[in-house]
Amino acid sequence: MTERSARVTEREGGNPAIVGKSQAGAGADVAAALGPLRAALRDLATVTERGRVTEVLGTLVKATGIQVQVGELCELRSRQNVPLRAEVVGFRGSSAILTPFGDISGLSNETEVIATHRRFSIPTGVGLLGRVLDGFGNPMDARGPLEGGRPAPVDADPPAPLLRKPIERVCETGIRAVDALLTVGQGQRIAVVAPVGVGKTTLMGMLARGTRADVNVIALIGERGREVVEFVERTLGPEGLKRSVVVVTTSDRPAVERAKCAQVATAIAEGFRREGKHVLLLVDSITRYARALREIGLASGEAPTRRGFPPSVFAALPRLLERAGNDDRGAITAFYTLLLEGDEEGDPIAEEVRSLLDGHLQLSRSQAQAGLFPAIDVLGSLSRVMPSITPPAQQKASLKVRGWLAKYRDIELLLQMGEYQKGADSEADEAIARMPRLRKFLYQSADEFTAASAANEGLVGLVGGSVNG
Repeated sequence: MTERSARVTEREGGNPAIVGKSQAGAGADVAAALGPLRAALRDLATVTERGRVTEVLGTLVKATGIQVQVGELCELRSRQNVPLRAEVVGFRGSSAILTPFGDISGLSNETEVIATHRRFSIPTGVGLLGRVLDGFGNPMDARGPLEGGRPAPVDADPPAPLLRKPIERVCETGIRAVDALLTVGQGQRIAVVAPVGVGKTTLMGMLARGTRADVNVIALIGERGREVVEFVERTLGPEGLKRSVVVVTTSDRPAVERAKCAQVATAIAEGFRREGKHVLLLVDSITRYARALREIGLASGEAPTRRGFPPSVFAALPRLLERAGNDDRGAITAFYTLLLEGDEEGDPIAEEVRSLLDGHLQLSRSQAQAGLFPAIDVLGSLSRVMPSITPPAQQKASLKVRGWLAKYRDIELLLQMGEYQKGADSEADEAIARMPRLRKFLYQSADEFTAASAANEGLVGLVGGSVNG
């Protein structure tokens, strides 16, 4: 402050230091008030970027004249067609490569491409309960627009490792074989490994109806059209649908919609987890999700590496799977079905997914053919968190039952051929004697559910002793 301004301030009865502080405070108040306005002005697109479609490559579109980033949305506008959304998936030279969210018929070299500079997001929250959505999060059930909360990004980052709470609580499923021998924890991620036609969809329905989770989020990826209504109305049922959100894309839909279906379902589950809820996420199947990513990757020019799958697939899988689990608010317990293609040892998707998850349920074709459901092969299945969330008595009984099942499997062929002689092996004799009760315990109908405490008591009762012993 100059000498003249100081004299003026003193003549007007003010202290220079105090006046300076008051002016600074007023400036801070004005800046705080203008903060939201400045943010809104930054987000406001004052100039619309428009480009043109230069080439259509199968299911992909090349466009020029726009400055965009991978993952941003664009609009494709033709003269006679409704605007079509598309996502930027890569670049080739100065051209952006887009994957449209729908049918590309009607696109031409006169189609305008408008950059939105936004990423794909969907509403989340309790307003979605009881709704059936398509792979992009749009309603399919003719019940009007969604009443979700704040939009959430579809391709979000997984929780930070140090923010994840340990898995300490049991997730009850109502299925005796799972709760007693393959106990699942809240926040665990499990693969359901199965060949075609052994009851995996029925098992998913049992999990949705029998679990004690607050909310179910179910993704049906690449399903047959007729199976959607059957799952919603019969397998899930009205009571199951009330606390569920179902995201569906059938096998005839574009690859981008089949890929987005898994991401949309995961984003919806994350929204409920932010509210502190325990969410059961069921994805059927992760194999079809990987196949959709393969179609997009190969069409965009990626080179295939493992069994025809490009590298981008193996980068996307852990990013999606790591989004489930616990964070510092709630939990997402996730089941992902895996369709086996012939020999499991040579299936790169099965190998990759099983290495990323916290256990797996193996379904058996021979058990399904014998009418033994759920067709869970206990010996071929594993829960990596069971030892840390179950009492010692249950673990001891589980090992005993596994031993009987393993011994019976060793001699099963001899029994079928009539070659086994009773008394030749005392352990085998015991396994044979126990098998009727074991089968009665392990298998149950699709509408039968057992509390986890009762399942544990039944397990320990099979071997003698008490749950707390």
